[in-house]
Amino acid sequence: MAEPAEVAALPGPIDTLLAAAVARRFYLENRSKVEIAKEFDISRFKVARLLDAAVAHDIVRIDITVPAEIDVPLGRALTERFGLRHGIVVDLGRGDGGTGDQRQSGRWLGTAAARLVSDIVEEGDVLGLDGSHAVDALSEAVTRLPLCDVVQLTGVHGRDLAHDAAITAVRRTAAAAGGRAFPLHTPFLLPDAATAAVLRSQPATAETLERFGQVTKAVVGIGAWDGPHSTVHGALSEHERETLREAGACAEVAGHVLDDGGRFLPAGFTARTIAVGAAELRGVDELIGVTTGGRGTGAVRAVLRSGLLTGLVTDAVTARRLLWRDGPHGGPDALATTVPAPRSTERGQ
Repeated sequence: MAEPAEVAALPGPIDTLLAAAVARRFYLENRSKVEIAKEFDISRFKVARLLDAAVAHDIVRIDITVPAEIDVPLGRALTERFGLRHGIVVDLGRGDGGTGDQRQSGRWLGTAAARLVSDIVEEGDVLGLDGSHAVDALSEAVTRLPLCDVVQLTGVHGRDLAHDAAITAVRRTAAAAGGRAFPLHTPFLLPDAATAAVLRSQPATAETLERFGQVTKAVVGIGAWDGPHSTVHGALSEHERETLREAGACAEVAGHVLDDGGRFLPAGFTARTIAVGAAELRGVDELIGVTTGGRGTGAVRAVLRSGLLTGLVTDAVTARRLLWRDGPHGGPDALATTVPAPRSTERGQ
């Protein structure tokens, strides 16, 4: 039992300098313990003890600069409760409950989504991406994917149809996959149905729209339909907003509005939009939803109830609220226990 004391002990300046030299080679030069042992003519067990001592005596300070980490148990609980294939929960930090910096939160959630996509996409897949902030963050984080094409699922929301973030995200992700990019150089919402029909018939747009039915895996953002990241709310007239509000609008996903039961709400503006249809969304083999971080739990719950999702990437605060009641005493959330059956692995079911 003398070994722990030996690990912590650095009796003199020679051992201190030796520990520093060993730590430098191990941590900065990526040398193995065996290589270091040979260089200093010591055993690899002594190398290990010196490395432990270097940390214990502040010769080496290990700082984890990423203020987020994956919470595996929470992710597993989400998959079991909601019948998902994938549940990724990111603990965004404890200082502010994970809701303080929405931009930074979105970045880490997008990074987690990029990791999941890298794991599940296979060569020959067709990957669909909507125009959400979550997808933009994903495209910045992804570095390499198996060979696949990437399709934009919703028209753009800004005025720059050539350089919108949604188009950039599709191109960036396609480059990581070595596949073809199919962007939509069209607005999401048009003034009238006739204009939308004309744009849909344009060769470049039609080529992308034809691939909606071929999408095998997709990533979409989830948020409150009237929240700060909504892609629908701000584009509608006040009359259209009020109509949806009275119908119980709760969530938004890929340009569609759902009520709190997960039902797609009929919207008069659908004929004026250029976006993937509800039936096409349901036909995707793997549909991953990514939240905005710390807010809009009701919206996430609504999309889970819709049965659309096979996977969810969210923050720890939202995950706990989905699994437990938001009240001060806690307890199982009775609403969250009513969920759809797990998605079939057979396409279109």
